[in-house]
Amino acid sequence: MPFGFGLQSGSESRAVDWIIAGLGNPGEKYARTRHNMGFLTVDLLAEQEKIKLNKIKFKSVYNKIKFAGANCLVMKPQTYMNLSGEAVREAAGFYRVPAENILIIYDDISLPVGKIRVRPSGSAGGHNGIKNIISHLGTQDFPRIKIGTGAPSGGDDLLNWVTGEPSMADREILIKSFERAIRAAERVIESGCQKAMNDFNG
Repeated sequence: MPFGFGLQSGSESRAVDWIIAGLGNPGEKYARTRHNMGFLTVDLLAEQEKIKLNKIKFKSVYNKIKFAGANCLVMKPQTYMNLSGEAVREAAGFYRVPAENILIIYDDISLPVGKIRVRPSGSAGGHNGIKNIISHLGTQDFPRIKIGTGAPSGGDDLLNWVTGEPSMADREILIKSFERAIRAAERVIESGCQKAMNDFNG
């Protein structure tokens, strides 16, 4: 469960319709931090789909699932956040997945805790993982689902905030947001970003 609460390449098929990439930092030190909302969401997705993200390739841990009627590669880049684009680009190139079918799930300090927002494209908004993905894909036109973590108050350090762990109360809210993000991802793949925005951005 999220937050740890009780809560060989040559023969690999290239049939992948969508890539779902959850962003975060690898290692136990970062496992339950605000910057790992993407990791925690795809971990929950994998749990719900009864798979393990235990294959290693594309500088990621990953697996494939049938999700929302599509063949999806679910991945967690292991490059650390600021180099996420290296992993996403490798997977996209190998499977020939266009940018519009690469769905990125990540944290956003500009949103209140637990609020999710679907977007079909856009700038990095100061998020270094998204900035690196834009650089490596050469486009901003890929869908994304943002999960709000809230922002530090006053002059609190931003790096300490995103690499810090949410409070117990916020964790309960965030677990529900992971479930909503998974449903939003399903809607994006099945019906497109506009439908998902209408249903989940309210």
